[in-house]
Amino acid sequence: MKNKLILFLLMAALTIFAAGCGNASETTSDVKADTKESEVLTITHQLGETKVEKNPEKVVVFDFGALDTLDKLGVEVTGVPQANIPSYLSKYEDSKYENVGGLKEPDFEKIHEIGPDLIIISGRQQDAYAEFSEIAPTLFITIDPSAYMESFSKNTTTLAEIFNKEAEAEKELVNVKESIDALNQIAADSGKNALIVLANEGSLSAYGPGSRFGIIHDEMGVTPVDNTIEVSPHGQSISPEYIMEKDPDYLFVIDRGMVVEGGDTSAKGTVENELVKKTKAFKNDNIIYLDSNYWYLSGGGLISVPGMVKEVEEAFK
Repeated sequence: MKNKLILFLLMAALTIFAAGCGNASETTSDVKADTKESEVLTITHQLGETKVEKNPEKVVVFDFGALDTLDKLGVEVTGVPQANIPSYLSKYEDSKYENVGGLKEPDFEKIHEIGPDLIIISGRQQDAYAEFSEIAPTLFITIDPSAYMESFSKNTTTLAEIFNKEAEAEKELVNVKESIDALNQIAADSGKNALIVLANEGSLSAYGPGSRFGIIHDEMGVTPVDNTIEVSPHGQSISPEYIMEKDPDYLFVIDRGMVVEGGDTSAKGTVENELVKKTKAFKNDNIIYLDSNYWYLSGGGLISVPGMVKEVEEAFK
C-alpha cells in the first residue's frame, strides 16, 4: 500500500512538471513572436502606409537626398539610378551597385531581378508608386518646401530608425541646426537681401519664400528682395529687367543645365547680361552660382543640406 502511494505521488509530480515545461515553451514562443513583430515598422507617408522590416538587406534608392543620408550614416544600398548621379555621390556609379534605370524611367525588370527588401522613391517617381509597391515595400520620401527643416529632420529620423542609426542621425541633425542658427545671425547682421533664380535653357525663373529653394529665406534667414514671388514648382518666370528693377544685394543662381544637360550649358551667359550688370549683386561680385548637384538633383540629405548651408554662409563672408 505504501509503495502504491509513493508511485502515485511520483506520477503526479511528473505530470505537474511536464505541464510546467509546456507552459514555459509557450511563453518562449510568445516572446519570439513579439520580438519579431517589433522589428517591423509601419511608416505613414503621403502616398500611403508602408510596413518596413528593420535593417533591410537589399535596398533600392531613387531619392538622392535619402541616398546621401544613408551614405552619411554608413548604410549600404543595392541599386540606384546611375544616369544622373550627383557628382558628390559618384561612388554609386561603380558597377558594384545595380543600375535601376533613370529618375523618371525606372528599370522595373532589373528591380524585379534584384528582389529588394525596400524601395525608396520621391516626387519624380510617385506616379509609379503602385508598380513599385507590387515588387517590394516602397517608402515615399519628400521635402515640404514650406517646412523644409521639419520634413528633412523627419525623413532623416525615419531612415535612421529603419537602419538602427538613431544616435548617429541625432548627432548630425544637431550639427545642422547649429550651423543654420549661426547662418541666421550672419544674414541678419549683414542687412542684405537676395533673389534666387533658376537658369534653364536661356530662361530665368525666380523662387521666393515657401518655394522649392526657399530654404535660403525661410530657414537660413536671408531677406528676400521680393516677398510676392509666386510659389510654384517651376518658379515665377522673370526677365533681366525684373532683376535690374529689384536690384538685389545677392543673386543666388541654380544652373539646371549643368546637371541635366551633362554640364554642356552655363547659366553665366544667361544671367550676366547688360541689365543684370547694373545691379548691386553684380557690382559687388555677389552673384553666387550654387552647386546644382545639391540644390537641383538632391537636397534634403545629411550631406547636401550642410553643403547648402556652407555655400550660403561663404557668400556672406
